[in-house]
Amino acid sequence: MDNLEDTKQAPAKTPETAERKQKSSATKKTTTRKRPARSAKPAVHDLDKPELYLNRELTWLSFNRRVLQMADDPLNPLLERVKFLAIVSSNLDEFFMKRIGGLKQQIAAGVHKRTVDGRTPGQQITECYSEIRDIQVKQQSIYRNLQKLLAEKDINLVTYGDLDQAQREKLREDFIRNIFPLLTPLAMDPGHPFPFISNLALNLLVTVRHRGGTDPHFARIKVPVGRDVAPRFIRVDDGHTFITLDDLIGKNLDLLFPGMEICSCELFRVTRNANVEIDEEEADDLLEMIESELRDRHFAPIVRLQVSRGMNSTHRGMLAAELGLDEQTEVFEAGSLMAHHDLFEIAGLDIPELHDRPHTPIDQPRLAHDKRNIFHIIRGRGSILLQHPYESFNTSVERFLRTASEDPKVLAIKMTLYRTSAEGNIIRLLTQAARNGKQVAVLVELKARFDEAANIRKARRLEQSGIHVTYGVVGLKTHSKVILVVRKDYDGLRRYAHIGTGNYHAGTARLYTDLGMLTCDESIGQDLTELFNYLTGYSPPPSYRKILAAPYTLKQALVDKINREISSHTPESPGLIQFKMNALEDVDITRALYRATQAGVHVDLIVRDTCRLRPGLAGLSENARVISVVGRFLEHSRIYYFQNGGNEEYYIGSADLMTRNLEVRVEVVTPVEDIKLRQDLRLILDVQLSSLRNSWEMHTDGSYTQRQTVPDQDVRSAQETFIELSLKRKAAAAKHRQAKLRKKLLNHFQKQLKNNT
Repeated sequence: MDNLEDTKQAPAKTPETAERKQKSSATKKTTTRKRPARSAKPAVHDLDKPELYLNRELTWLSFNRRVLQMADDPLNPLLERVKFLAIVSSNLDEFFMKRIGGLKQQIAAGVHKRTVDGRTPGQQITECYSEIRDIQVKQQSIYRNLQKLLAEKDINLVTYGDLDQAQREKLREDFIRNIFPLLTPLAMDPGHPFPFISNLALNLLVTVRHRGGTDPHFARIKVPVGRDVAPRFIRVDDGHTFITLDDLIGKNLDLLFPGMEICSCELFRVTRNANVEIDEEEADDLLEMIESELRDRHFAPIVRLQVSRGMNSTHRGMLAAELGLDEQTEVFEAGSLMAHHDLFEIAGLDIPELHDRPHTPIDQPRLAHDKRNIFHIIRGRGSILLQHPYESFNTSVERFLRTASEDPKVLAIKMTLYRTSAEGNIIRLLTQAARNGKQVAVLVELKARFDEAANIRKARRLEQSGIHVTYGVVGLKTHSKVILVVRKDYDGLRRYAHIGTGNYHAGTARLYTDLGMLTCDESIGQDLTELFNYLTGYSPPPSYRKILAAPYTLKQALVDKINREISSHTPESPGLIQFKMNALEDVDITRALYRATQAGVHVDLIVRDTCRLRPGLAGLSENARVISVVGRFLEHSRIYYFQNGGNEEYYIGSADLMTRNLEVRVEVVTPVEDIKLRQDLRLILDVQLSSLRNSWEMHTDGSYTQRQTVPDQDVRSAQETFIELSLKRKAAAAKHRQAKLRKKLLNHFQKQLKNNT
């Protein structure tokens, strides 16, 4: 285990009585909920037993099943259901590239070490394959059902054979003009070796022969699907009837092979390993090494072959052999549609009644209508909690950075960038700040998976603007979300900060649920100054005043806080731990939580996907429950709560409870001490723990059951509740502003009247 620094955190100084008064009735309900009766003498459990832990890969696939259930849920709008089906396919693609690819690397390296749940890499792959095949059967069944429901709304996903002669002729003309020039048939014979197959590209395996001949010849055609090339779904007419591009190409092969007899046309697709390892210690130039890795990834080993249903067995075997795959285990047969990911095109149709109600983020109430310099607002009102996507990213985070770039009193801006959008304002604002004479330092994480190329471009653009760009600490990924602004206030230098759970990405800020805090807390500012010195320099500080930072203080601090909850627990005043995160994978944290539940501490976990802990184990985890929330927005925020004998602690930050986050990443988790901000966090936890709609509860065996709602009852999901609450806050803020304006006008008129008399 890494050498983790032991950090003691000072408890929040809020009086217990005051904190209790701030709690909602929902909190009381949560903390006093009924638990299964516990035996007088709990059983002794060996916390090293594999059966106590769920497998990381299988629990992630279980999450994908919950997403698939959203596609099958008739209460969701039709095109939203199509979107969830596309998400499932996209998730599985990434799972093969990252997780299956990684497991295959372990096997190739001769690694046979068992995971904490007792599985070898080979066993994990076998079980994952079985689960994936089952998911795909369900996926195809849902797709066929959605096809029928779409047809009822005049959205028809059909085949070329379903079209009339006039439609075919029109499509053939369009094909000749717009698609035919993009196609390049590649023969496969002794004079033409098997062609290179790109990752996730659709390909047609075409079998032809000369008229009157007997010998078949093979050719491969890459289907030119891409944002800047051609859509996967080709519109047939002015309505909403579509055929796939691969179907259109397959029915016009006579133009590509004139004079030849077309024997067969079969679709296939490969997935390549994206888990390429690099040795940063040996790198003279990290940016150059990442660029080299991206080139290598293009030719990475293939981990999956997908073929169309009913593909000729000889052709299937030939493809598997050429690609170096085991036909029995590594070939996956698709149903009526391959690459459901492309259904995002259909899900994006502009038919409002088939989508969720439009959601427009509100301005954060404490920032709305206040035109003052945002640093004056933060200094005067104290820390401000941001809740995306319910509150606007542009009028909060981007406003913070925009003001920093323009304010003549701002001297320096320091920031970590893991992912950001090309169309957003972040890069432009940083560039503007540098041009305005600010000292700007940005840590760009080049190893952000699947965003490496984009981050390289952004890093070079920032450097060209005169910004100090660094790439972090060798051997660690910088995953923290932090902006630090140094400003010359009237009373000296003051540090202002934004600490968040999500990326500085305007696009995902509209799609992911994330939290952020704007603050000028002096201790947090000092901590972040030392953090940035570590990121751009060398040695980390031995401890921090308030923040918890990985890889040096966060993990041990969380374990210490769990142990403290055990120590303060009594039957009369049971302890309470509540975590909301994307994943619980770290074994040490899981063991600590088991010790807490065995001691009687109540543990509530709101976990989006991977979770090792099994709730409800007799004598061990009867006091634990695991909830998963899936909705129109991707749950992405992290909240860590400790009751601490009434002296409660709340934390938010970038870190999930995974070994990689806690030991090989730079993460920042910050305490939230303001009572009003804690009320907001308490509401988030309580609503998600009590919500029935789009909520699943884990059983002891690791399976999940969707919580049942009462028929004909208007039950809102947690996310719908937060949308409504944000609108109420907006209305309340507007009403308060109008009342202040009326009072101001009344005082003005009264003063005038007094002067006139």
